[in-house]
Amino acid sequence: QVQLVESGGGLVQPGGSLRLSCVASESIFSIYSMGWYRQAPGKQRELVAFITSGDSTNYADSVKGRFTISRDNAKNTVYLQMNSLKPEDTAVYYCNSRKSPMATPRWGQGTQVTISS
Repeated sequence: QVQLVESGGGLVQPGGSLRLSCVASESIFSIYSMGWYRQAPGKQRELVAFITSGDSTNYADSVKGRFTISRDNAKNTVYLQMNSLKPEDTAVYYCNSRKSPMATPRWGQGTQVTISS
């Protein structure tokens, strides 16, 4: 089973930027999709963005134009570049992978992102 390890979280002021990384324990070249989800205190986990093996991307409306998801198959890594961060982006961010559309997703342990002045 693929293992996912996230990094790059931290404390940033509003308007700042962060880049999250998710490193997989095996090749992501043929993995159907990899994505980022987030969960704020007291709220359900929600999709932030995902990218397919064909490099199609999808974003939550709340992050469109500010976040960019990308993948580097050679490094088995998926990135989430987050710009123009807002306090409402504060959450634990989780990496997710799915080997096929119907496969059970795998999750990383999460990385905390806090936006505060």
